[in-house]
Amino acid sequence: MLAATVRVTRDLDAAEEAVQDAYVQALRTWVGGGVPDRPGAWLTTVARRHALNAMRQRRTRDTKLPLLLERGDTEMPEPDTDTIPDDRLRLIFTCCHPALAQEGQIALTLRLVCGVATPDIAHAFLVAEATMAARITRAKKKIAAARIPYAVPSAGELPERVDAVLTVIHLLYASGHTAHSGEELVRDDLTGRALDLARMLRLLLPDDREAAGLLALLLVHHARRATRTDAQGRLLRLEEQDRSAWDRGLIAQADRLVVAAMSAGPPGRFTLQAAIAALHAQAPGYAETDWPQILTLYDELLRIWPSPVVALNRAVAVSMVDGPEAALAEVEKLEGEGRLAGYRYLPATKADLLHRLGRHAEAADDYRAALALSDNAAEQEFLTARVRSTRPAS
Repeated sequence: MLAATVRVTRDLDAAEEAVQDAYVQALRTWVGGGVPDRPGAWLTTVARRHALNAMRQRRTRDTKLPLLLERGDTEMPEPDTDTIPDDRLRLIFTCCHPALAQEGQIALTLRLVCGVATPDIAHAFLVAEATMAARITRAKKKIAAARIPYAVPSAGELPERVDAVLTVIHLLYASGHTAHSGEELVRDDLTGRALDLARMLRLLLPDDREAAGLLALLLVHHARRATRTDAQGRLLRLEEQDRSAWDRGLIAQADRLVVAAMSAGPPGRFTLQAAIAALHAQAPGYAETDWPQILTLYDELLRIWPSPVVALNRAVAVSMVDGPEAALAEVEKLEGEGRLAGYRYLPATKADLLHRLGRHAEAADDYRAALALSDNAAEQEFLTARVRSTRPAS
C-alpha cells in the first residue's frame, strides 16, 4: 500500500498519512458493510484517493482555486515502471538513495517499506532502539531537506544502489528467519517477502553475481525451514535436524547459482555466505560436513567483510577444525573488543565452547547471559534447556 501510494504523492510522510487514513476508513465502514472481496485492493485504492485529496487541498492553499480546474490536476502521472516491475522493489530502490548514509537507507527501507519493527532493526544493527529510531528520523528529514525525489531510478542509476538493496533484503529475511521476539522462531511473512524480492531482483539484474549469491543464500535457508523446530515448536540445532526433510530442489538451485557466480569472478559477501550455507546443506550428515573448506570460505569472507558477526561465525568453524580451545580464544577476543555487546549469540557460542571443554559452571553462566538477551520464546526455551544440560547428573 505504501509503495503504491508514494508513487502518487512522491512524499513518504504524505503517503504514510494516506495509508493510515485508509485503515481508519476501513475500521469505520467494514464493521457495518463487511470486509470486501479484495481488502488489499480496497485499502490501496482508498489510500491513493486520500493522497490525491490531500494533494488537491494543498494545491488549493498554494496556488488558488482556479488552478484546480486545469486538466490533469485530479491525477498524477504514473512513473515509468519498465525499469523495476514491482511496487515494493521499486520503493526499496527509491529509498536506497546514495545521498543518504547507507545505514540510514537500509534502516528507513526496512521500517517503512518492509514493515520491520524498529527494535528488530536496532537488533540487526547491534545498536539501541533509541539510536535506530533517531537514525530513521534523520533519514526522513534528509529526504525532505534535500528534496530527494521519490522517483524510479534509471537503469544507469541502479548499480550504485544494488548493495544497499541486497542488504535490505538480506536483513529482512534474517528478521524473519529467527524472530527477535514473540512465540515463534520463524516469521514466514518476512522470509517469504524477502525471498520474493530476491527472486525479482535476480530477474531484474541477471548479470549481477551478488544478486545471484543472495538468492542462493536465501534458498538454502528456506530449504530447511521446516526442520528448524520440532513438532512442539522447540528449536533444533543443525546437527539435530532431519536432513531427509530438506528441500533438495531448492538446495540444487542454490548450488547452481553459487557455482555460476563464483566461476564468473571474485565472490562477494553474499556469494561467500551462500557457498558456506550450501556446503552445510550438501553434507550427508553433520559429522561429514567439510569444515576445513567452510573455514577457508570464512577466512575470505572476513577479509572482504571484516564484521564481528562474521568473526564469531568463523570461530564456530575454527572449533570444528582446530578444537574448542582455539575457538574460545577468538571468542574471548571478540568479547573483549565490545563490538558484540548485547548480541545474544556471543555468550551462547562461548557457552557451547565451554560446555565442550567440560567447564560446565562457566558455560551455565554464559547460557544465562544469552537467555537474558533473548526475547524469543523458542530461543528462551532452548537456552533454558542448555543451562540444565550443564548440571552434573544426580
